[in-house]
Amino acid sequence: MAGFKFNVFADQGAKRLSVLTPDELVRRLQARTTTTNHPPAPVSAMLGEIVVHGEDFRRPLGLTHTSPPQALIAIADNWKNANFLIGSKKRITGLKLRATDADWVHGAGPEVSGPLISLICAMGGRKGANADLTGEGVAILAARD
Repeated sequence: MAGFKFNVFADQGAKRLSVLTPDELVRRLQARTTTTNHPPAPVSAMLGEIVVHGEDFRRPLGLTHTSPPQALIAIADNWKNANFLIGSKKRITGLKLRATDADWVHGAGPEVSGPLISLICAMGGRKGANADLTGEGVAILAARD
C-alpha cells in the first residue's frame, strides 16, 4: 500500500506494468480512450494534469505544443490555490507571477514572468521550466520544493 504517497503509488504501478510488452501497453491504452470514468477532481485539475504531463514528455524531447490560452488561464487560476498534491499555492506564496503571452497575473512580491505554460509548470514543481522565466523572484521559486 502506498498510503497517500503518490511517488510510492506510481512506483508500484510502474513495477507492476513493467512486465507487459509494448504491444500490450498500447492495447490497454487504446482500450481506455472510450471510458467515461475520471479521478475525483474538478475538470480544471484534470486539464492541468493533461497539459503539464504533456509538457513533461515534450520538453525533454525538444517538441513544442501551443495550448489554447483560455485553457492555460483556467489551469493557472485553479493551481494558484492548490496545495493538495500539487503544492503550487505554497510554492508561489509571496511571489508575483505574470504571464508574458496571456492576460494573467497573480500574487504580490518579487516578480516571476514568462510564458504561461512555463509558469504553470513551475507552479507544479517542474524545475526545467525556470529557464523560461525571468524576474527577481525566479531564484526564490527555484529554491522551493
